[in-house]
Amino acid sequence: MYGNRVSTSERLIEATRELLWDRGYVGTSPKSIQQRADAGQGSMYHHFTGKPALALAAIRRTAAELRATAEATLGGDGSAYGRISAYLLRERDVLRGCPIGRLTMDPDIISDDTLRAPVDETVDWLRGRLSGVVEEGQRQGEFAAGLVPAEIASTVVATVQGGYVLARATGSPAAFDAGVRGLLALLAPDARHADSAARHA
Repeated sequence: MYGNRVSTSERLIEATRELLWDRGYVGTSPKSIQQRADAGQGSMYHHFTGKPALALAAIRRTAAELRATAEATLGGDGSAYGRISAYLLRERDVLRGCPIGRLTMDPDIISDDTLRAPVDETVDWLRGRLSGVVEEGQRQGEFAAGLVPAEIASTVVATVQGGYVLARATGSPAAFDAGVRGLLALLAPDARHADSAARHA
């Protein structure tokens, strides 16, 4: 699974990331981590004090990856609407769900302040980053001045996370795609102008 050049600590972190995503904290046993990472027990405890420390390293890595992926679209070129659209439409493994979103539903993660911290920080960062893009769109006249950027940001996050849940419940990404299309239609500058014209007709 891993090349010879990948260090043992990296293999352990990556294995833990995958297992947390698929099985949750309780289902991620030290033995399963060692098997997936092709590492012995001694190697695992040489690099990490135990499962909680390894889980924290894995969650931090997942959080950093999510931020980098989101920033690649939200911080790119183009209009504010175009960047939000790119974020919503980017390729995802919809049926597998969001690796951070899944952690928010894991009681063992949420009940542990240390493990929960990078999850909370990432969600807060994402909402803040989206809010900033909406504010930029308002300054450029793309979005109505009356919109509350923080509320739109929360709506975007809720659409994505809710879309994952609906997709998994139905066994099809169609529900996720429908939610994204609906939100983009509501946010589209042309739709806003058409709605304003209709109200003043």
